[in-house]
Amino acid sequence: MIQCRIIAQKFFMGMMIVGVFMAQVVFAQNEKATATFAGGCFWCTEQAFSGLRGVVSVISGYTGGALQDPSYEQVSSGRTGHREAVEIVFDPSQVGYAQLLDVFLKSIDPTDRVGQFADKGDQYKAVIFYHDEEQKMMAESALKALEDMKIFSKPIVVDVLPARRFYPAEEYHQDYYQKNATHYNAYKKGSGRESFLRKTWGDREDIPICPIRPRSKTIPAQPIKEGLKEKLTPEQYRVTQECGTETPFANAYWDNKKPGIYVDIVSGEPLFLSLDKFDSGTGWPSFSKPVDPSNIVERKDVSHGMVRTEVRSKKGNSHLGHVFEDGPGPSGLRFCINSAALRFIPKNDMEAQGYGEYLKYFKD
Repeated sequence: MIQCRIIAQKFFMGMMIVGVFMAQVVFAQNEKATATFAGGCFWCTEQAFSGLRGVVSVISGYTGGALQDPSYEQVSSGRTGHREAVEIVFDPSQVGYAQLLDVFLKSIDPTDRVGQFADKGDQYKAVIFYHDEEQKMMAESALKALEDMKIFSKPIVVDVLPARRFYPAEEYHQDYYQKNATHYNAYKKGSGRESFLRKTWGDREDIPICPIRPRSKTIPAQPIKEGLKEKLTPEQYRVTQECGTETPFANAYWDNKKPGIYVDIVSGEPLFLSLDKFDSGTGWPSFSKPVDPSNIVERKDVSHGMVRTEVRSKKGNSHLGHVFEDGPGPSGLRFCINSAALRFIPKNDMEAQGYGEYLKYFKD
């Protein structure tokens, strides 16, 4: 009887250990990280990160000073030592710190010594506040890489400082770009930030300051532009090169149900399989996932008064469409793509046209 009790106790303790281990695994999988950036007016800095996949929350606030729980009036006086900043909680499994640095540095003037755009004073100077040594190292590397890109004639003057206590700003300032869109858009334009960023980055927006992954040796870094107007129809050119959108329910592939592969109309790189196509009811071809994620580039799109995630092809740099998080399982994604950006190759022609390696996904 005693022996049975001892065995039962050991079994119970073993199950407890397993339970604790599993809880730790779940916690690690769900663990979030924090990033803090000061980029002048926090309305604009907050808007730059909103809608980015993997970002859980973006809070406008104050950090870097000694005064506890400062108000906007106190910070804006420039006498508290605080900076207007944003605190970002993100999921590292979906978005890396390098990508956050890339977004931040492309939303500011990194050469401004006295503030940011129309806002001058220490409270508006650009700072990367690091939360650990890895963030510090990555921030310094990003600034060095930005300097090496030779985009600016003046030196980079963004500070890299240890994170200090962060105080959320008043509710009035949270999500200001959404709650007061008219005033926000007028401010961003009038401050000079909007035109500066457009002029500085323009068609370089997709070039990462610190590459998140090595570039594929088989895919050139620069888009192929020569002769596109002759190669493409006016609609294909408008969609892929000018970020146009075709008419729903009146395009080539929205209701195509044939088996095969969809490739980029410009470069021919494989993008989507018919196996992952579904009827979203939108009137555009919709897919739950790309056939090769490395051929897809995502970037933030704030055009037309919306915050969306644009989808482009990696090799051809073609505008394809947008991706949304209202698709079917298991990914939960909906890649809403313009037919004009695609060329469909039927399954029976895939081998002859050089896409035979993707036939393995089709079951006879």
